Amino acid sequence: MLKFYARFEINEETGDPLTDHDMTQLHYTKITSLQKAVFAKFPDLRSFALTNVASVDTRDALYKHFGPLSQEKLRSIASYLNLVPISRHERRASQLEELNEMPLYPTEEIIWNESIVPTEYFSGEGCLALPKLNLQFLTLHDYLLRNFNLFRLESTYEIRQDIEDAVSRLSPWRAEDGGVYFGGWARMAQPITQFAVVEVAKPNIGEKRPSRVRADVTINLSVRKEIKSEWENLRKHDVCFLITVKPQNPIGTKYSHKLPFVPQVGLTTVRGCEVEGMLDSNGRVIEDGPEPRPILPGDTRTYRVWLDSNQYRIDMDNASHGGEDVYEGFNIIMRRKPKENNFKAVLETIRELMNTECVVPDWLHDIILGYGDPGAARYSRMPNEIATMDFNDTFLDIDHLRASFPNYEIKLSTDDEKKLVRPFRLTFQDVLAKQSSEPIKRTILVEPHVPPSRGPYKANEPKKNQIPFTPTQVEAIRAGMQPGLTLVVGPPGTGKTDVAVQIISNLYHNFPNQRTLIVTHSNQALNQLFEKIMALDIDERHLLRLGHGEEALETEKDFSRYGRVNYVLAKRLDLLMEVQRLQESLNVKGDVAYTCETAGHFFMYQILARWERFESRIKQRQGTGNSSPPVHIIDEEFPFHKFFDNAPQPLFKRNTFPEDLEIARSCFRYIERIFAQLEEFRAFELLRSGLDRSKYLLVKEAKVIAMTCTHAALKRRELVDMGFKYDNILMEESAQILEIETFIPLLLQNPQDGYNRLKRWIMIGDHHQLPPVIKNMAFQKYSNMEQSLFARFVRLGVPTVDLDGQGRARPSICNLYNWRYKKLGNLTHVENSPEYLVANAGFLYDFQLINVEDFNGVGESEPSAYFYQNLAEAEYCVAVFMYMRLLGYPADKISILTTYNGQKHLIRDVINIRCASNPLIGRPNKVTTVDKYQGQQNDYILLSLVKTRAVGHLRDARRLVVAMSRARLGLYVFARVALFKNCFELTPAFDQLMQKPLKLQLLPQEHYPTERLNDAIPSNPPMEIEDMPHMAKFVYDYYMEKVSGMKESQKMWQKPGTMRTSGSPTHKVPAHPGADDDTDDEELNQMDSEQQDVKDDVKEDGKQDAKQDANHDAKQNDKQNAKHDDKHDAKHDEPKFELIKNLVDEPVSESENTDR
Repeated sequence: MLKFYARFEINEETGDPLTDHDMTQLHYTKITSLQKAVFAKFPDLRSFALTNVASVDTRDALYKHFGPLSQEKLRSIASYLNLVPISRHERRASQLEELNEMPLYPTEEIIWNESIVPTEYFSGEGCLALPKLNLQFLTLHDYLLRNFNLFRLESTYEIRQDIEDAVSRLSPWRAEDGGVYFGGWARMAQPITQFAVVEVAKPNIGEKRPSRVRADVTINLSVRKEIKSEWENLRKHDVCFLITVKPQNPIGTKYSHKLPFVPQVGLTTVRGCEVEGMLDSNGRVIEDGPEPRPILPGDTRTYRVWLDSNQYRIDMDNASHGGEDVYEGFNIIMRRKPKENNFKAVLETIRELMNTECVVPDWLHDIILGYGDPGAARYSRMPNEIATMDFNDTFLDIDHLRASFPNYEIKLSTDDEKKLVRPFRLTFQDVLAKQSSEPIKRTILVEPHVPPSRGPYKANEPKKNQIPFTPTQVEAIRAGMQPGLTLVVGPPGTGKTDVAVQIISNLYHNFPNQRTLIVTHSNQALNQLFEKIMALDIDERHLLRLGHGEEALETEKDFSRYGRVNYVLAKRLDLLMEVQRLQESLNVKGDVAYTCETAGHFFMYQILARWERFESRIKQRQGTGNSSPPVHIIDEEFPFHKFFDNAPQPLFKRNTFPEDLEIARSCFRYIERIFAQLEEFRAFELLRSGLDRSKYLLVKEAKVIAMTCTHAALKRRELVDMGFKYDNILMEESAQILEIETFIPLLLQNPQDGYNRLKRWIMIGDHHQLPPVIKNMAFQKYSNMEQSLFARFVRLGVPTVDLDGQGRARPSICNLYNWRYKKLGNLTHVENSPEYLVANAGFLYDFQLINVEDFNGVGESEPSAYFYQNLAEAEYCVAVFMYMRLLGYPADKISILTTYNGQKHLIRDVINIRCASNPLIGRPNKVTTVDKYQGQQNDYILLSLVKTRAVGHLRDARRLVVAMSRARLGLYVFARVALFKNCFELTPAFDQLMQKPLKLQLLPQEHYPTERLNDAIPSNPPMEIEDMPHMAKFVYDYYMEKVSGMKESQKMWQKPGTMRTSGSPTHKVPAHPGADDDTDDEELNQMDSEQQDVKDDVKEDGKQDAKQDANHDAKQNDKQNAKHDDKHDAKHDEPKFELIKNLVDEPVSESENTDR
């Protein structure tokens, strides 16, 4: 690393980056100057001085000339030159060339090399040979190179986890014949029955590696139907791994996750490959397309894959020198989940950026590298700050505008109160004064203006914002509208998304020719943002959503590329129908509504001519006199009466001449807009293929384009080649995006004349909540890879706009986390609104910390590595959920959160057994981890903290902030108080939680919703719950009371003919109305089958989520998270279900048993 940075590509005097060409020229200059000096002073080296530069610039060549010299001669040369030859003059290997020749797939030599990919047990002590992401970087090349190396290593660590899991599940053992016998099965890996390299293409000119290497991999898919379908649906460019194992352990040997993995399974080789496609029965690749895929007979499937050309060349070189041919022994192919498997495309994007000239806007360059004035890109410091801007519908009224600028004097352009309605155009006098070097006056000139009416129909009225933005939100909106870099820090519930949407809307209306790119961390956040954008006054033909997450949009409209193409084509037909109706209303002959082109001619020669004739007649009738023209003139002369017959009548009110004239003009604007849109859609008539139309839509038509940061990284080359352009970037969830994935969206377009056209970069996030997910502790902490670009900018001192009013949670709940922020107050509605003033029905407190002791001597358990569970807390949470449902709380208003993935699955198990199939109770809205729930909220949160031995990763205050800020009205935390109260990092929150009793206080006499105020003393004394079994027994009794009450109410009236007689057979009464009359044995069998389904779900589905929750704890990098084998499952599931089954099933009377 020292050698690397000692000769880095940077000018040591100016700090400017040096290209490969610059480095070559410097190298030649040094060699030439050495040759000149030697030629002049040292005749013994005349042969060196006269030799071609390229033949003497390697270390071997220099040794050949300078090696035979005596020490005195070398000393005299060095003293004359003031340097030592050879080391300074040898040719330096180009970093870029090395990078381009580097295989992108990790091999076994890297994957299990502890010095390159450290284990998860990194203690934080000592140094590692890893690059760091701190505050400053030498050049953009240095910045990209560090990110490239770290991203590659972090991906390698995740691949190591997946390989260890999949191969362990296959249980490879040594067969009696010396071969490999697989004693298990894995969803994500299959034994290879046949492997063959089928093509090695010739190298391209100037390269040594083959241009393409293809191979065929054959496997036998005799597995369950859904797993077989997953393998058959492998898509083009999906990455798989080819693995060779030569196990030494005999059949039946047990594998242990505590022992080294590689020696246990005998793993010798790992190579990456990229799927081209599955082969059909004729040996041809089945292409992805609209046609249904052919159904292949049997279970044997063959895949055509691309191998890494660089790696193949290295392996063949080794084989030619006596090494083993690794391509003859592959016996396992492993696939990965698509969401976790995009590392190769991201690495290729970073490498491509390093091979091209990265042009970052001048105003942003130094800030990204961490140099200069961190506030230089703030809008108030930018030379092109805009003084006058239309804030559109940002302000509800003039009073709201005045309250939004408390430090400014407001001057109005008119005193007529009737005219003081939005939209408002604001001119900041201090900006004008600054630009003209005059004394600064903090004055705003407010000019209300009436936007031109778009037509006579109610549907033409623009949608308007209804949110009363706070002064800090207005400042964030103003900053986002101005050129430059804007950082908005948005604590939980402060309206980050609303601010983002208003910025987008204002940019759309102020700069109609500019295009805005929206980037978020997750599809969920992007969909939330998009749904709010659709509610504002933005023409939907200008909206476009890229990626695979648009299916989750809660709308019938499709905003994907092909969905927008279909919308445009359908809209074109609708508009042409309107043109035809207009033609018929004017009695014009001919088929003018056939195409957009014919419609354009119709507008030019028929519509425009009639309108110009109308305007001239109006002018003539107005005359030259001072008297106002008659009101009826407009109505009589208007040429499009018949077309607007379907508009609200009368079309012209005949009140005043100006009013009717404006109505006539709005009608013409409506017609003009029809033909303007048809002119835009004309290209879709000329472009015939869906692909060409979608590209045109992306490059020309769309004004607001949304995508995730991952999609931007994967599709950068495609977007650049297409000619994609944009002027503004808005990033939501910026603090959750990796540094490199934040940087890539800046470079999704080619520079124009050497300059980047980006004008605004708005980043919205909260660095006090959870950072990007990095699973390896060494990369996370030592290399600081979890630091987002947003957090680095904040650390550098880039000015931020801190939103300071939360409108999500009760003030009492907000106090649990507002200590983490500079200033976080409450909006008026959370203090005055009825739903915040009323208490939580059935609970004495709106939030409470409930102490949970061991159950049957067990607290926290770890059935497999890092799979933490706590049965007592799981049962307690579910019992409280059941209690809330019995009181009448809606299930969708309740979410159960936990800090560990193992606990999430345990709570789901308990729910499945206790109440999932009971229509009186059902399931909560969500059962998930705190990490996964960031960015979401619900009215009532039940939170399980799981740990009883060590605090674990909740010690990170950022995770605590997320956990405490998800609830709006009620938060109930289940934890071992003795453990968490002594944690210094959690003190501000737990001090408040511990001010209330640590035993749950209930008011079972109440029902949801209650009328009791939150601060009122209840009429009945509260019921104190001692522990979890007490709560479970109480809920059971309360449930039976509810059911019996319902049966009593049913006895009041019975349908004729259904009266039971003494001779009727006796049936068991179900526990709830509508249940099946099963015997006890049938119920137990059903329960066992549900348990088995749950266990299968835990094993197969839990893997991805398990990786998310334990990322930030030195012992919680879930190497085995949800990766426990069947034996581990049996060990922890059987006793767990036994405990659940016996928890409250105490002996009951015969009559109670009949009721059950």
